Amino acid sequence: QNILTVCFSVGYSAVALNHVVDFKEKKQEISKPVSPSELFPSLPIVQGTSKRIKVLTRLTLIVSDPSHCNLLRSTSANIRLYDIIAVFPKTEKLFHIACTTLDVDLVCINVTEKLPFYFRRPPVNMAIDRGIYFELLYTPAIKDSTMRRYTISNAISLMQICKGKNIVISSAAERPLELRGPYDVANLGLLFGLSEGEAKAAVSTNCRATMLHGETRKSACGVVYTVKKPRKVEEEETVPACKKAKTQA
Repeated sequence: QNILTVCFSVGYSAVALNHVVDFKEKKQEISKPVSPSELFPSLPIVQGTSKRIKVLTRLTLIVSDPSHCNLLRSTSANIRLYDIIAVFPKTEKLFHIACTTLDVDLVCINVTEKLPFYFRRPPVNMAIDRGIYFELLYTPAIKDSTMRRYTISNAISLMQICKGKNIVISSAAERPLELRGPYDVANLGLLFGLSEGEAKAAVSTNCRATMLHGETRKSACGVVYTVKKPRKVEEEETVPACKKAKTQA
């Protein structure tokens, strides 16, 4: 409740409750997500608006063996109950599988230690074409100077391949003090090798696109949403004066 209160006070309009499943234990099963209404009887109103903050459910699978991916390929009823599905691959082979074949919304990048493999362009481009986003966490960079070095190093190596596309920066905060506002997170994105526009998208439009990708995964065909299109400039304003004079003559 305290974390949620801080989220809406610093300007977030939606948060995701993360359910982590580590396959180190045998016979690990995916349980149903906890309903946000059970945890938060009354949701706070987003600062500056009249809407209440939106609470999503997210499932993160930590996979260290190719057999662990079979659960995602199966049509599990509990998996469909989550709004967002993320996978945390531990090896290069699993990273390739996650980018090319798995039906997920997010691929988590390890930021607490040096990566045991290098990012390659074909699987990253395949993930971008499929609408999958890559997640970077900023909380480890706040906790420890060593993890900060790994976070920046791993993020920059990813940016060299994906060119700043399809990046989501999130917190994975377990305490209110670990949270930062959207503008502060966007500034951290500059340290990760993102441009100013890409850093803002990593905490706004890319997060919305990830949520829409999750809704598309649930539906049979897809999801349609509307955006306002700017008005077109009149043709008379775009035609040069010399051509306009010739036309009139």
